[in-house]
Amino acid sequence: MADIKKILVANRGEIALRVMRSAKEAGIKTVAIFSEADRNSLHVRYADEAVCVGPAASSESYLRIDKILKVCKDLKVDAIHPGYGFLSENADFARQVEEEGIIFIGPSAEAIEIMGDKLAAKAAVLKRNVPLVPGLDKAITDIALAKEKAAEIGYPILIKASAGGGGKGMRIVEDPKEFEEQMDRAVSEAKNAFGDGSVFIEKFVTSPRHIEIQVVGDQQGNVIHLFERECSIQRRHQKVIEEAPSSVLTPEKREKMGQAAIDVAKSCNYYGAGTVEFIVDENLDFYFLEMNTRLQVEHPVTEQITGVDLVKEQIRIVEGKPLSIKQEDLKIIGHSVEVRVYAEDPKNNFLPDIGKLKVYKRPQGTGIRVDDGFEQGMDIPIHYDPMIAKLVTYADNREEAIKRMIRAIDEYEIVGIQTTLGFCKYVLQHEAFTSGNFDTKFIEKYYAPEVLDSSPSKEEKEIAGALAVKLWSAGKSKVTTSESGQSKVSLWKKNRL
Repeated sequence: MADIKKILVANRGEIALRVMRSAKEAGIKTVAIFSEADRNSLHVRYADEAVCVGPAASSESYLRIDKILKVCKDLKVDAIHPGYGFLSENADFARQVEEEGIIFIGPSAEAIEIMGDKLAAKAAVLKRNVPLVPGLDKAITDIALAKEKAAEIGYPILIKASAGGGGKGMRIVEDPKEFEEQMDRAVSEAKNAFGDGSVFIEKFVTSPRHIEIQVVGDQQGNVIHLFERECSIQRRHQKVIEEAPSSVLTPEKREKMGQAAIDVAKSCNYYGAGTVEFIVDENLDFYFLEMNTRLQVEHPVTEQITGVDLVKEQIRIVEGKPLSIKQEDLKIIGHSVEVRVYAEDPKNNFLPDIGKLKVYKRPQGTGIRVDDGFEQGMDIPIHYDPMIAKLVTYADNREEAIKRMIRAIDEYEIVGIQTTLGFCKYVLQHEAFTSGNFDTKFIEKYYAPEVLDSSPSKEEKEIAGALAVKLWSAGKSKVTTSESGQSKVSLWKKNRL
């Protein structure tokens, strides 16, 4: 066993801060890396030591394995935590880290390779009798043969990049006449995104729900699951709202999915924290989708309902210690909801927005958690993912967790950029969501930009923000009221979503 004394977090923003906080509680020193664009970031100031690794472009900074390893050697780092994104699921990185005698806080490079290739992952889990979506179990490039197999499977079908993720290299085909065009597009996109044009075909599940299971395994071969997360509210095949537990799973179905997730992990001798993703149909039949070999963005909702600090568990595991918990010790307590606060314009196809956070005030109170990496006055950079924060609520039950989230959204003040907060509030108040009767097509079915027309424009927010900042700076405790007796700021708050 090796006790870790210093961790380098090979990431930025809120996830770097989140990892460092758990490390500090465990008495472990932390090292931050940063690009020139992140020189004044919160994770840089929080860490015990921080080193610039290059220009703003991630290809010249956060993705430079050679620079990261040099920092580790120079500062005598014991272990690297990759966070999520960037190098977190890069098997070559994990292998090089271990070859340098540094501990990689994650699974083995071999497990990353198996689960990083969707076809290899399917082959591995098939041996464990984990349910798979009907389809081909190998890559295909012959369009005529692919079209023939698609007809056998039955339309609609889904063309997916073997090495992909995040919706890239993915095409839904409902009509055989569209097959050749969509396959060409999928192959091209897969090559551009992943350097690998391999694709495969599977049956497209109509009205699908996206439900994932959190697993944790140690190096002694013990694997447990920490229940499920509902992740069906998505835009561009990427999650926006998550919750735990799911509102539709029965105890029996939960147990079966949990065991299937454990079997997936065991199929590649997995250790560390990972997530097994399933597609669930209208009959609650579930099918293996993929395994994410890292900490997920939405892991806080699992922590809220189980009381388990997943980062601390990750550290214990790579130190060679057995899991601190057993399956029989775990139970679901309460309900948790997470919304991802993106710098995006929901009225304009969720396009990223950039600018300065002229006003930035986090919600507070019982059952509210904000994981972020920004503060008022900071710029939202164009170089990285547009997520500003993860807003998480916890309560005794789903209804109260949703109400608490709506209150938190109302109290979250962000001026200077467009965000997804108004959209998230719309979803949380929609009957389809509150009833639990929704799937991954929520936006397609229920959302249109005009539903947010009652929210203030970017210009109105900036005016209100400028007024608030000016009055605050002047030290005034009350704002000037209009003739109706209401302040401009309070009027803006009243009218926003």
